[in-house]
Amino acid sequence: MSAEQSPKIVIVDESPIRAAILEEGLREAGFTEVVHIREMQSLLARIYAVDPDIILIDLENPSRDVLEQMFQVSRAVRRPIAMFVDQSDSASIQASVEAGVSAYIVDGLKKERIKPILDLCVSRFNAFAKLQEELERTKSQLEDRKIIERAKGILMKVKGLTEDEAYVLLRSTAMREKKKIGEIAQSIITASEMLK
Repeated sequence: MSAEQSPKIVIVDESPIRAAILEEGLREAGFTEVVHIREMQSLLARIYAVDPDIILIDLENPSRDVLEQMFQVSRAVRRPIAMFVDQSDSASIQASVEAGVSAYIVDGLKKERIKPILDLCVSRFNAFAKLQEELERTKSQLEDRKIIERAKGILMKVKGLTEDEAYVLLRSTAMREKKKIGEIAQSIITASEMLK
């Protein structure tokens, strides 16, 4: 998304008046691409059809069911989401954070607050996404390490190598085959299971 291009924003709001306030605030803040979704039925499909960059959900007094539906949306779409509610309890806030809502604003529907809230929402989302990425990377590195350890064990047993020799063999094979060491290790494990 280039800097001069306005992000596409979806407003989910059953109330046309409240949506109009949000929309006006967004346009005044320079956001031109705004889509209003009023219908809560098959909400996820509607959001996917628009494919927005940011989602604003505006709920007056959300019932548990409505909140749960919104949380399902936030788990599924992986986009920055700001949720505006008139009143809230700590359980809803906790649930919203767990569901991946980037900004949860109680009694915050004021035009001039929209831009800073959006900025906060996007930066929080990006920080969270980065953390998740790092977590995934760490998990896959750990997984690789386990696989490499297993493959070394197989090589030591089958070829009578020391641990260091087994690792050197894995590494040199990976370099020669232009593959990751984890891939070579995985093929050794697969082969040894087939030969059992």
